[in-house]
Amino acid sequence: MGKFLIVLGLVIALIGMLISMGVPLGRLPGDISFRRGNASFHFPIVTSIILSIVLTLLLSFFFRR
Repeated sequence: MGKFLIVLGLVIALIGMLISMGVPLGRLPGDISFRRGNASFHFPIVTSIILSIVLTLLLSFFFRR
C-alpha cells in the first residue's frame, strides 16, 4: 500500500508539472471535440490512451514480483 501511495503522489506531481509547463493535457490531437451552437462535447480519447499506457508501465514497474 505504501508503494502505491508513493507512485500515486509522483504521478499527480508529474501531471501538475506538465500542466504548469503548458502541455495541453486533454486537448491533444486525436481527441474528439464537437461544437454546435451552445452545446459542446469533448472526449479525450488520445489523452486517455496515453495516461493508460503511462500508468500501466509505472504500476507494473512498482508491483513486479
